[in-house]
Amino acid sequence: MAVKALKELRMGGHGKVVKVTGGGIVHRRILDMGITKGTDIEMERLAPLGDPVEVKVKGYHLSLRKEEAANIYVEVNE
Repeated sequence: MAVKALKELRMGGHGKVVKVTGGGIVHRRILDMGITKGTDIEMERLAPLGDPVEVKVKGYHLSLRKEEAANIYVEVNE
């Protein structure tokens, strides 16, 4: 299985979070939203220009900026 940044997933792609990088407030915000190591995550939608992205995590939908999605690494189940 390949490890990719969340922003690189295609619509409908899904996997398991293996690492959350970044520093400071961005890192804390991502963790507070429930995106932690071992969490299943699915790419729901991309905006026409690719920013923001909408993901499904723990049963709810979440919108993230591309910069935030670049800090989340996922083990892809394609």
